Amino acid sequence: MTRRLRNTALAAAAVASLALTACAGSADPAPGGYDSPKELIPVTFQLNWVAGGFHAGFAVALHDGFYEDAGLDVALVEGNGSGTTAQLVASNQAQLAYADAVSVAKLIGEGASMRVISTIYQSSPAEIQSLKDSNIGSVADLKGKSVGVPSGAAQTVMLPLLLEANGLKESDLTLVNMPPASLVPSLLQKNVDAILGSSDSYRVQLQDQGADIDYFPYAKNGVPTVSTSIFASDRYLVDHPDVVKSFLAASLKGWYAALDDPEHALEALKAVFPDANEKSAAGELAAAAELVCVNGAEYVGKATPEAWAATQDMLASVGLLDKGVDPNTYFSNSYLPEDSKLRSCSS
Repeated sequence: MTRRLRNTALAAAAVASLALTACAGSADPAPGGYDSPKELIPVTFQLNWVAGGFHAGFAVALHDGFYEDAGLDVALVEGNGSGTTAQLVASNQAQLAYADAVSVAKLIGEGASMRVISTIYQSSPAEIQSLKDSNIGSVADLKGKSVGVPSGAAQTVMLPLLLEANGLKESDLTLVNMPPASLVPSLLQKNVDAILGSSDSYRVQLQDQGADIDYFPYAKNGVPTVSTSIFASDRYLVDHPDVVKSFLAASLKGWYAALDDPEHALEALKAVFPDANEKSAAGELAAAAELVCVNGAEYVGKATPEAWAATQDMLASVGLLDKGVDPNTYFSNSYLPEDSKLRSCSS
């Protein structure tokens, strides 16, 4: 099987190669297939974070040959936060990527030429996390507390929404900016009272270390926004529409398989990313599975226009987006397979 695997150390080189890939020719594959199975179209896919169980669907699509069957030679590039990944596409350093939809929409609102094309997480995994002995019983209890804030992460971008929904101001908290890798140690060492964490990563890490924690999901505390999504630059969508459609169909097939057989999905993840944390991966995938069919979603991989409209309204309420903007500015479902080929959330 032809595979272009990349690790974090090669991320810069892989991102640089995107420009060459985009300029190497905009001809899309002819309908009906490819002249030869060896003539695979290279596609570099920029992830939002270091590989984990929350990427298992993409790992399955690569490992099991779904991308190759679609005529694609896909490289999965590990990332360093949704905000950073969104900036890479906004600055034309990447063309096809995976990040939190709020981070992407915020940059689109600022003029970035890109669009969300498939939503895997229908609601955010972001949450406030604290040790039980800190006596934080609600988001409102954060007043006067110190909170670890990860740089370049989606939950930081969304913090104004959470504060607004719970009657708080930023000045009510002491925000401590830190690298994402420092969040869990800082909380365990009680250097901060709480952290801006996530159900699919930091909660798993804390529980793996035996920490007794409380957690308050953004989605259950007034911020039910659409979340982690596949998105692309507008230029790439114009130049490579059939490649994008093939990539989405193969990626969703990988996610369906990962949801159906988590054990195999974790094996595929380890095969594609040997450095992935096996201890955490199962919990990360389980947490991801809880988010693919919430927030009114009808199909895996496809957010409803109503969910997008609600997200637009929430972001506009705290000045992250302009009021009155058509939500279709941020997303397009036209590159997804037709509904009959998507997995229904009701089945």
